[in-house]
Amino acid sequence: MKLGIPRERREGERRVAATPDTVRQLAGMGLEVLVETGAGDGAGHADQAYQNAGAAVVPELNTTALDILAHVRPLDPHTAASLKRRAVTVGLASPSSELPAVQALADNGVTSFALELVPRISRAQSMDALSSQALVAGYRCVLEAAIRLPRFFPLYMTAAGTIPPARVLVLGAGVAGLQAIGTAKRLGARVFANDIRPASADEVASMGGTFIRLDLETAEAAGGYARQLSSDAGTRQRQLLAPHVAQSDVLITTAAVPGRPAPLLVTRGMVQGMRPGSVVVDLAAESGGNVEGSVPGQDIPIPTADGMGHVTLVGLKDPASAMASDASRLYAKNVANLLALLVRPDDAGAGGLTLDFDDEVVAGACLTHDGVVRHQPTAELLAARARAAAEPATAAARQEGTL
Repeated sequence: MKLGIPRERREGERRVAATPDTVRQLAGMGLEVLVETGAGDGAGHADQAYQNAGAAVVPELNTTALDILAHVRPLDPHTAASLKRRAVTVGLASPSSELPAVQALADNGVTSFALELVPRISRAQSMDALSSQALVAGYRCVLEAAIRLPRFFPLYMTAAGTIPPARVLVLGAGVAGLQAIGTAKRLGARVFANDIRPASADEVASMGGTFIRLDLETAEAAGGYARQLSSDAGTRQRQLLAPHVAQSDVLITTAAVPGRPAPLLVTRGMVQGMRPGSVVVDLAAESGGNVEGSVPGQDIPIPTADGMGHVTLVGLKDPASAMASDASRLYAKNVANLLALLVRPDDAGAGGLTLDFDDEVVAGACLTHDGVVRHQPTAELLAARARAAAEPATAAARQEGTL
């Protein structure tokens, strides 16, 4: 069976879905691994390294001949439509925001596995790409803040005077948030954090941070994820957070709700209440933003309320890709470990697909199969999209008297 590893086309993406180490693992499953020329360049893996590991390096993947395609970024509809029927894809799919591609996968009879959908159970931790990439992103966002902050993170006691430590506030204590807390603490900052899940308090403390408790409703969904707060609770949350934001030198926001736009945690007015020179890093900028006005990939100066300076608002873009080597190392293992559930070598050592939908990991991660969108929330979004598209045509037909 032929497994293809493409060169990622999306601008700014430097990660790759397989490394030379995982190529050896995949070849051991009996797969013929085809790597597109330059696929690993951004992550520091030369074509020769892939060849030495047992892969064939090709100038361009022939997607129509592939049995399996492993990728990083979501596929575009054209690529999805080019795959042969019954082909299998494994990668990040962003199903809620990439509906045309999901529809193309289903229409083409492709079995697609979205790494975002891997169940959060102990057995699936080695396949959890959301967690592995959030780990990288949480580390990176602290470095981005430290570069921009015009002062030290740690306490310094010198002959010329004492420099107090920077005060860092992290909103959201998932994997990315906890990594941000730990990184900021290791740099010597005083770190505070808040999350709408009360269970996060112990995790924040374990990383050296101080948990800020707010008088709010709890909001924990299945699998340990956060759920969206009600409108009134969201307003109350911002009111309670405002004084803590104002006291911070660095604010890092990492809150996300799977399958939905990022919740708004910080308004422009809250940012303006911070001290001149402060830095805000919005890790959720690409999914709508936790901070009002953040733009992915841009640093925006926000004038302070006292008119004495500005706060730098950083809309972080591709944070995991910015550390492509280790991000790819982790991501490629996630992909290979999931493929190990799907591929079984036969007696001759050749790999063959075995799709066991009684396995909760296989069933949970499957997005499309045999022409059907198996992930129910995505299927509902597609149905709503189809109804919305049909309404103008139906109205026009009624007006013409044909209905």
